[in-house]
Amino acid sequence: MSKGCRHVFYLGVWLAWVAVSGCAAVVPFPPPSPEPKNVPPAVKQPEEASPSAAKPNPRAVAALQLREQARALLLKNQPDDAIRVLEQAVNVNPAGGQNYYYLSEAWLMKGNTGQAKEYNGLAASYLHDDPEWRGRVQEQRQRIEERRAR
Repeated sequence: MSKGCRHVFYLGVWLAWVAVSGCAAVVPFPPPSPEPKNVPPAVKQPEEASPSAAKPNPRAVAALQLREQARALLLKNQPDDAIRVLEQAVNVNPAGGQNYYYLSEAWLMKGNTGQAKEYNGLAASYLHDDPEWRGRVQEQRQRIEERRAR
């Protein structure tokens, strides 16, 4: 089984486990760190914003915390650890486009432009309605293509 297939398989297994268990661990995230050039600041996604007085969605909150933890790992140049955390975030909130953006960033850090391109495409499909993130995804796509051309 190829590395990419194994990755998708494990992602599917994890998603099935989360769906069956009905709960996700809430992992505290570290305080914000200075932002490097290629890791944009976190921005709440529409599905994570809580309605006026409504109780926040626990899954969205858990995914946001996981994403913030992964961003901190990317800032420390730890893409392998960030990938593991981001895979959990995707399993908790599969429609979270920013999770795919950061997965693409982590794979790009590792030099795997094929995986980076795949996750960039997923990020583009989920973030197409957000002009700010659409620009970030496009800029990331350009960096991926430049690296692939080398």
